[in-house]
Amino acid sequence: MHNPGRIAGRLEMVKKVERPVGPVVDPLPVGNVPDLRPLHGRWIRLDPVSAAKHAADLYASFDGKDPENKIWTYLAYGPFVSLEEFTEWVKAREAARDPWFYAFVRRDTGKAVGMGAFMRNDAANGVIEIGHIWMSPELQQTREATEAIYLMMRHCFDDLGVRRLEWKCDSLNAASRKAADRFGFTFEGIFRQHYIIKGRNRDTAWFAMLDTEWPAARKAFEAWLKEDNFDAKGQQKAKLRVRP
Repeated sequence: MHNPGRIAGRLEMVKKVERPVGPVVDPLPVGNVPDLRPLHGRWIRLDPVSAAKHAADLYASFDGKDPENKIWTYLAYGPFVSLEEFTEWVKAREAARDPWFYAFVRRDTGKAVGMGAFMRNDAANGVIEIGHIWMSPELQQTREATEAIYLMMRHCFDDLGVRRLEWKCDSLNAASRKAADRFGFTFEGIFRQHYIIKGRNRDTAWFAMLDTEWPAARKAFEAWLKEDNFDAKGQQKAKLRVRP
């Protein structure tokens, strides 16, 4: 005969050693892979990069305007010494898939003034990264620059349905780390000796935003991007505050 007391004891022991697991995740949407659709904003538009359409404008946006080549300090490529060299590089970016590269095009001038990409797409887990971001001097620290990042973030969460959006940069890149924080990404730590970039060690700072955090962030971005938040010169009246 079974001993009820002994069975109860074993059941209690099983309960004590039970290991916790994460919550069940709803099925991810099908086809959540970047498709290079244009992304439209109020002041800027993101077009899939094209050497024929964008290379000359992109090169002109930094040629002679960044004498210390600061744009390329933390990137694995650049500086570029000629339009021909840069055009060949853009052609390779145009053909790439993961990363998927975009040109940042000002709506008022129609000129491309920077680039960015969606990369390391992990559709099975709903994770993607935005990176390869560089901006010409005229685009840096403008409402157009912030809108470009907002459009990338919105596409990831609202169109691709990702659960997690990542932002990574050289741990020494103070400007990028400050931008990640301003845009509402959470710092998650440092990957030491992660890469060798241009012969130098790179420790990588990791940031991320989750889908549960996006609605509040989107609301903050949309409030900041309203036309009445800027004066006649395009200067902000109120700062972007993604976190309370």
